[in-house]
Amino acid sequence: MIASGAYNYINVLEKACDASWTRNSLISNNIANVDTPGYKRKDLRFEEYLGNAVSLGTSLDEEIANVDLDTLTGTTYTDYGMVSYRLDGNNVDIDTESAELAKNQIKYYTMLDSVSQEFSRLKMVVQK
Repeated sequence: MIASGAYNYINVLEKACDASWTRNSLISNNIANVDTPGYKRKDLRFEEYLGNAVSLGTSLDEEIANVDLDTLTGTTYTDYGMVSYRLDGNNVDIDTESAELAKNQIKYYTMLDSVSQEFSRLKMVVQK
């Protein structure tokens, strides 16, 4: 985390990338345990925390500047929903997990690209 107002977006994107990386690990673990009896899928709750931290009020710049990065972390949870795809209690659906993995990877690489673009903008400003 970089402690400067110029890096507010980058810091928030860093937190989002960390959450996405964690979600990737959780989804991979779900896929690895698709045949484990009684296994319950795990996921990460982050987007709602980010949405609460950035309420899109008057100015996005102000909202991002006021985000408390120490509290902006994801929470891992176990899905104990009543849906179970098999008689052994496992609730992992391989097709859903594969789609979520692909979606999460796209998000992750998009955020990395955004971080790269922010640094390119800062570099351009410094050079002029």
